[in-house]
Amino acid sequence: MDTLTWAGGIGAFVNPALSLAVLVFVLGFVANLAMTIAGMRPGPLVVNADHSLSPQRGPVDYALLSMKYAVLVLALGCAAYVVGGLVLADPQRSGIIGAMSARLMPVWTALVVMFVLSIAFKRRLGLYGKLFDSPVGMIGLGLAMFWVFAAVFADIIAPHGPIDVISQMRNAKPGSALPAPGDGQYAWYLLGGDNLGRCVFSRMVHGAFEVLKIAPLATLFAFMVGITLGLPAGYYGGKLDTGLTFLANLVLAFPVILLFYLLVTPEIVAAGIPNYLSMVMFLFPILFVAILFNARYRTQALRRNLIVGIIIIVGGMAYVSLISNASDTRLPQLFRLWPEALDLFDVPGNLLIVFVSVVFVNAPTVFRIVRGLVLDIKTRDYVAAAQTRGEGPWYIMLWEILPNARGPLIVDFCLRIGYTTILLGTLGFFGLGVSPESPDWGSTINEGRRLLTVHPHPALPPALALMSLVLGLNLLADGLREESLKD
Repeated sequence: MDTLTWAGGIGAFVNPALSLAVLVFVLGFVANLAMTIAGMRPGPLVVNADHSLSPQRGPVDYALLSMKYAVLVLALGCAAYVVGGLVLADPQRSGIIGAMSARLMPVWTALVVMFVLSIAFKRRLGLYGKLFDSPVGMIGLGLAMFWVFAAVFADIIAPHGPIDVISQMRNAKPGSALPAPGDGQYAWYLLGGDNLGRCVFSRMVHGAFEVLKIAPLATLFAFMVGITLGLPAGYYGGKLDTGLTFLANLVLAFPVILLFYLLVTPEIVAAGIPNYLSMVMFLFPILFVAILFNARYRTQALRRNLIVGIIIIVGGMAYVSLISNASDTRLPQLFRLWPEALDLFDVPGNLLIVFVSVVFVNAPTVFRIVRGLVLDIKTRDYVAAAQTRGEGPWYIMLWEILPNARGPLIVDFCLRIGYTTILLGTLGFFGLGVSPESPDWGSTINEGRRLLTVHPHPALPPALALMSLVLGLNLLADGLREESLKD
């Protein structure tokens, strides 16, 4: 097997066009910068005889147009690599980029289906549907969902296992062929091998699953904690508000990275502090959902009791299964009282510690945001009208105030997932909280940086993946904020 090139046979046609597009973009950018410094501006709008407006283009306009069309050519060139990889089955013809595109076929399919259905029914999908009127929001959604689908289909996409080692492939360059591939074994390391001989591309794909199985769910739990405490603090005020705000400020007084670092250190873990925190924090989702439906169906006693009872029973079973692990003798006795036969599932110790740490770090900030929104919204006329009707406090908080605070909270939720992803990457970079062989992006970057000047390829793909996911979440948040302000 020969070593793969980046573009394969496709590059003979696409590479010259891409090189020209890059050159045109750079020249247009330099010309536009020079003209802007010289005081030149885009041409004014001219009123035509039929009273329509048309731009009168000048040098600045032509420079901007050249940059615009250069970006369009670059986008079409990237699309050509993707399509070429799907059409040309032989990696030696499609190159590394085309071969990765072919491996990512489930992701492309899922993205196309998602966008087609979303655009077709966008008028029925509320704020999410309005997102497709924002180009920035659509780009952000596409980037974020790319990695979500990559995580979902990781086992199909990755050509090798995340911890499979081939010693001859240590620090192998991108596109290197396996020395003796077995039957049914993929014959190349598309992005090369790391210092132990593991496939960098496979570890990057599986790393998306490691990150995304923690960040969104942990952020959701943090929001439930922050909302459950922030609503009554802002609505009632007084001593309750003072006490909860003091506790939130106490946590926020610590630098986030330092606090996150302390919570996962072996000494803190051995003391059982993350487990005790999990006992408290995992109660909040059950309380939030139970109070939500109790307030919603307070006038329908039978229906309310049935729904709340199901929530308590199902949530209680999940709660004790989350916090207990009878087979782990390192845990305090309190966390091993629940019979193993009734333990529905066990969360690995490292994963539980990281999860609780993320929730603990993010919840105070969410509390402050919710409290501030409630202090503003509770003065509105519709809240006074609900109080006049005799509605209960929790009904007003959950069904009158909270829906009207959804815009800022949705935006912050997207941003906070990005912040959490960075925190998880930082934690993995320090080698804390996750197993040493974990393919999460932070750990992979940390391993690759040691030989960065000699072999940069093991560290760059996970770093770019982390950057693109966070960028996508930020653009998605910008799009949601833009559309929510139009309501």
